[in-house]
Amino acid sequence: MNENKILHVMILSNFLAPFIDFVDENFGRENHHYVFITSEKYEYGLTPEHKVEFLHTDDDIFITLLKYMKMAKKIILHGLWRDKVDVLLYFNQKILKKCYFFMWGGDFYFPKTKSKIRHKIIKNIGYLVNVLENEYDLVKIWYDATGKYIQSFGYPSNIFNYKDFTYPQKKLEEIYILVGNSATQTNNHIDIFEKLKKFKDKNIKIFTPLSYGDKEYAKEVLKEGQMIFKNKFVPLFDFMEYKLYFEYLCTIDIAIFAHNRSQDMGNIINLLGLGKKVYMRKDTTPWVFFKSKSIEIFDFDEIELSILDTRIQYNNIKNITEFFSEKVLITQLRNIFIPMRSKQC
Repeated sequence: MNENKILHVMILSNFLAPFIDFVDENFGRENHHYVFITSEKYEYGLTPEHKVEFLHTDDDIFITLLKYMKMAKKIILHGLWRDKVDVLLYFNQKILKKCYFFMWGGDFYFPKTKSKIRHKIIKNIGYLVNVLENEYDLVKIWYDATGKYIQSFGYPSNIFNYKDFTYPQKKLEEIYILVGNSATQTNNHIDIFEKLKKFKDKNIKIFTPLSYGDKEYAKEVLKEGQMIFKNKFVPLFDFMEYKLYFEYLCTIDIAIFAHNRSQDMGNIINLLGLGKKVYMRKDTTPWVFFKSKSIEIFDFDEIELSILDTRIQYNNIKNITEFFSEKVLITQLRNIFIPMRSKQC
């Protein structure tokens, strides 16, 4: 890696190969270097053509990555997920001032479960990047964070690209309900099933993505879903390519998310942009955010089977399309990569 580049520190995730492609297309590669903290693996759309570097041994982290960080003009931390990276940053506090922490959720929520090292890093990190300003407020309270807030929705997976897809049709009399996004306990599937139990004899189908997460928890969700809803329960265990998944979302009428923190924003954005009815908890940061953007969402404690009326659909589609656009993301990333210099007198 050459000096004065922007260093991206990453883990394997379905968000990140599309992010690299997006940055390459709109900003070029010459000023960016991508490091994945793992042994060499090509998953979630990542291929050898992406020309990234893999670091995972102690020498990789504490010698090579440290050298890269000292050389870098800026460091983009795509979440904080590796203890060794935490330790490296903790013992090299000066580096934190040029770090941009793209906040994912699980890496800062539930602060009592986080190490003292993580607390110190978040407290002193230079910049905190998140679409939800109220989550920045939370890290100031939880971690005494002093860094500057930058608003960005971060990843092209959050862009609503409705023009690129076909819209499959389904039987109008059958209501398709999406429950959660993964086999993780923060989805609170069982709570949702309890809310939906009173509709089990209605003409519904309940789709539940379980393609990643905790396999044992997935078995528990499967057992409960099948017991209550019988053949109306449709678990989704296979990972879908983005185009197929988007087309599947087009068939959904109602989506229910009982996360007690921000999670699965990409899916929620797409569903709202498609004019779908979305339920979530009122005591979460996404609820506050969407309401602030005049986007209509519904209270998890008051679930009904009715679909969204045309007026609300139109308003939600308009507001989602305007904010979660390619143009907006390019501007947001440009402000991080190439901030405008203040004029000198």
